[in-house]
Amino acid sequence: MALIVQYAQAQFTLEGEFRPRSEYFGNGGNFTGGTFPAQTATDADEGFLRTTVRAAIKAKYTAETYTAFINFQEVFAFGDRPQIATAGNGNFRVQEAWADLKLGASSSLKLGRQQLSYDDQRILGGLGWAQQARTHDAAVYKYNKNKLSLDIGGSLNTALDEVYDTSALFSYRDMVFVRANSKGEKLNFTFLGLVNTFQDANVDGSNKSSLITAGIHADYKLGDLTLTTNLFLQEGERLGGVDVKGAYLASLAAAYKLTDKSTLIATVERISGRNSETAAFFPLYGTNHAFNGLIDRFYVGNHGNAGGLNDFQLTYKTKIAGVALTVAGHYFTEQSDLDGMGNDLGSEIDIVLAKKFKEFTLVGGYSHFFEPSDVADIPGVKDTQNWAWAMLVIKPKFLNTAK
Repeated sequence: MALIVQYAQAQFTLEGEFRPRSEYFGNGGNFTGGTFPAQTATDADEGFLRTTVRAAIKAKYTAETYTAFINFQEVFAFGDRPQIATAGNGNFRVQEAWADLKLGASSSLKLGRQQLSYDDQRILGGLGWAQQARTHDAAVYKYNKNKLSLDIGGSLNTALDEVYDTSALFSYRDMVFVRANSKGEKLNFTFLGLVNTFQDANVDGSNKSSLITAGIHADYKLGDLTLTTNLFLQEGERLGGVDVKGAYLASLAAAYKLTDKSTLIATVERISGRNSETAAFFPLYGTNHAFNGLIDRFYVGNHGNAGGLNDFQLTYKTKIAGVALTVAGHYFTEQSDLDGMGNDLGSEIDIVLAKKFKEFTLVGGYSHFFEPSDVADIPGVKDTQNWAWAMLVIKPKFLNTAK
């Protein structure tokens, strides 16, 4: 009798990404945040054009008991390196490096630098819009069986003498989180809870603050209508021991499929601001660019502990001759009326066009922000607050042994 042992064949893929994006900032120097760079007085008067590039190469090896992945990436701007310079711009890095170890038929342990991206990315997201994107150095236990999934993860960031300065970019010293999801035919329901510890650069490693963020995300389908909600609360302390009591984010979106190619979406989102009792809610590590206007006026390196936000949004999505068109309008008000001067924060319109070709994609858009009248009348405020962009996305498949 012959004994035949058959092993699963390992698979290896090697892929790349080339993503140049040109942006015109005609914003008068009034915007701050992740999308908009620092400007000179001349730039503010005339507007300016900038081109940045994400260039990456990604390798993935899938064996019988584990999967390993590594992503080398550089982000550069046209002109950030003189032509014959011997040094680079310092932006080449290991973007991701992780191994996912199989623990059983339904569970695994993922270790290393990785994206944490869940649901609509409101609290934890990969921030794919930003050329540099976002990753976490973490360990995540994953369980997935039938329509239930559970992720339990943690991260500890330390440097010299156990001190990790988290005063920039709302980073954290350590984080633990749990995410449980149930996906049915009509209802997709998620619970997400995080505990983040922040720390400044005190040499003795003291002055730590812990913040709890917990809540739900849900999608419910009723024929051509889909309802989506987020409800999250924050309690504890922000960096520096700033008290957070009952801060919240609440949203409800109704998406109605008008035809096979068009959808209308109405969204209301309310984010609490600071008052005499508490600091504001902050959406932490989500893909904030995707929510409160593409021009990034709110919660992208800004508005972190301000008067909160009410965002009333109406979006129309369709396809015309193979081109995906999205038009969104926003009206913003301040949730807490912090200065007592009225809570109108302005309005915005966003237009995005996307066309997929056989081997690449072209995407572009235009956004215009309309200041409230009491701001627009201030001397020196520019009448034109706009931003336009165009992006090419190429993802070559260099090698795939699975084929």
